[in-house]
Amino acid sequence: MHYTGTIWRPPYEADSLLLEVTAGCTHHSCKFCTLYGDLPFKFRLSPMEDVEDDLLEAQILCTNPHARTLDLLQGRKAPEPIRRVFLTGANPFVLNTEKLLDFANRIKKYLPKVESIGCFARITDSCNKTVDELRKLRQAGYNSLTIGVETGDDAALAFMRKGYTSEDILTQCRRLEQADIAYGFFYLTGISGKGRGQQGALASAEVFNQLHPFLIGSNMLTIFPDSELYREMQCGNWAEEAELEKYRELRTLVEKLKLNTCFAAMGASNAFQLRGRLPEDREKLLKALDRIISKFSETELRHYRETLHQL
Repeated sequence: MHYTGTIWRPPYEADSLLLEVTAGCTHHSCKFCTLYGDLPFKFRLSPMEDVEDDLLEAQILCTNPHARTLDLLQGRKAPEPIRRVFLTGANPFVLNTEKLLDFANRIKKYLPKVESIGCFARITDSCNKTVDELRKLRQAGYNSLTIGVETGDDAALAFMRKGYTSEDILTQCRRLEQADIAYGFFYLTGISGKGRGQQGALASAEVFNQLHPFLIGSNMLTIFPDSELYREMQCGNWAEEAELEKYRELRTLVEKLKLNTCFAAMGASNAFQLRGRLPEDREKLLKALDRIISKFSETELRHYRETLHQL
């Protein structure tokens, strides 16, 4: 398989085939982000011959009788048919409809049992597509996109240079809903900065409650020295939330969310793993957050953040 740099995927895509069709990020301007800093370019479309080679490799893995026999002889279960493909890169969904449909057709050619195709997406990635085009993509298998909206706090979105507003989140997600394309959110706890965590949580809940994400997954802002945000802090232009403030922010978000969705804080940036269904598991989640806030000191939580070398 052809992979470039560090490959990132959501925790719930662990069983998906990871297919590289792009590398890097078209935006590449968020002040806190260092995820694609190991690449010598901003964004690149994979050569089609590499994509075809990878699909052929996956096909052989699933169908080669010699490989199946070897699995049996070595006591391994034969691999299950591939049902889902996750396109790697920060935002493959930015590609035009024709290119995305081409990828879908090639995936189905080599892996006919594939039922759906997912990827990371930016809020702005659907701007270059009509609702009819989005419907065609849904029919071709694109579904359950993962969108790093980060927050509904417009001041934080502007400062972090995300390139969109809370109104854009509402507009573009409603267009995805019109096309029956499911999507999940990544929320970045701490993005609003010191003293503004509660405000950020309230603004985000107000936006999210008007939409229907299948998931709201929380990551906690972790600032690395090679980020632009670190340099902003050194210049005194922005201050980081304390760790306890981040957990109070997260508690406010869980308390104020009124939609039916899955809530999860499962990535490495979270010192404690949380997962539940809203609204039915709200009290369980709030009690877990209350225990963290009351039991752990700022020093203990800060130690985790400072010893987290990578996400």
